[in-house]
Amino acid sequence: MRQSFSVLVGVVLAVAPAGPRAQQPAHPAAHHEFVIDGFRTESGVTLPRARIVYGTYGQLNAARDNAVLLPSHYMANHHGYEWLIAGLAAGRGGSPPETRALDPSRLFLVATELFGNGQSSSPSNTPEPFHGPRFPVMTIRDNVDAVHRLLADDLKITHVRAVIGFSMGAQQAFQWAVSYPAFADRIVATAGTAKTWPHGIVRLEGQIAALTADPEFKGGDYTAPPRKGVEAFGMVWLGWLYSQEWWRREMWKTAAPDRTLEQEIDARRRTFFANNDANDLILQARTWQKHDVGATRGFDGDVQKALGSITAPLLYMPSETDLYFPVGDAKYEAQFIPHVTLTPIPSLWGHPAGAGGNPADRAFLNEKIGAFLQ
Repeated sequence: MRQSFSVLVGVVLAVAPAGPRAQQPAHPAAHHEFVIDGFRTESGVTLPRARIVYGTYGQLNAARDNAVLLPSHYMANHHGYEWLIAGLAAGRGGSPPETRALDPSRLFLVATELFGNGQSSSPSNTPEPFHGPRFPVMTIRDNVDAVHRLLADDLKITHVRAVIGFSMGAQQAFQWAVSYPAFADRIVATAGTAKTWPHGIVRLEGQIAALTADPEFKGGDYTAPPRKGVEAFGMVWLGWLYSQEWWRREMWKTAAPDRTLEQEIDARRRTFFANNDANDLILQARTWQKHDVGATRGFDGDVQKALGSITAPLLYMPSETDLYFPVGDAKYEAQFIPHVTLTPIPSLWGHPAGAGGNPADRAFLNEKIGAFLQ
């Protein structure tokens, strides 16, 4: 049994603000929730009720063929792609509005939220026997399967113009291209890869170890938030977020001109993931670690074969200075994708470059993605 209904949900901050806080969107998304009863995960665990929170912009046309899917990234909500959407967060201080790749007056944009973000089904909001550390580890394929049901069964959308994803959203975009090769006309992946390679697994394991070392974590059955552990998790995150050159040039001063390095570190320590549940942070990190399109049924662990099966044109946009998803990994994967356009983002902003973390990167992404979609 499946059902859908609109709900109001709170706004969870996306990964980490890379610059000044964005203006409130002029036209907020319509908020929805989709429920799947008896959702069987790839691990073999069945959730009695699996919930997907999502937002929509624009209207679905009569032919139901104007949809674009925007799957969310780590701990983000469905507002995480408003840097791509026309009419939202226009130019500041009287500056002209920025050109955006997606026009909700013509397109129906569906922005979904990953399991584990605290709004969709997560360790923090699922009752026993799956509450907290007992929540099953979800894979990117679990997320793609659930959203496929949302689109096909509930919204009656059997084809989309594009799947566009940043970071863990890019992981989902690659999985869509492999699992459902004819579902999308085009695929866009920014600052994310088709597989989490060993260095990424090690980094995430370090973050999880920092969090769980807090005695207050109590194996995940904490009665109060393990704040020191969450802060340690955020500090490891921060060390990988931007490029080394970004730090040498003190580019945090773009947002806070008078802030010292010590003040910047202290501000991030207090604010990074401060509103996120520790078990949710770990769950999505595990989802990230497990991602591998080669593990899709029929490919027997062969990532090259899986990438070679992609039929849709794919715009692959790694950040040249990303430490999470290094450009070298993207170049390696791209050689196996038949219809790929590899366009690195020339930026010092590391990982956030893939989400338009500053005006120059935002303009570059919108220009390239807009042209690709045309």
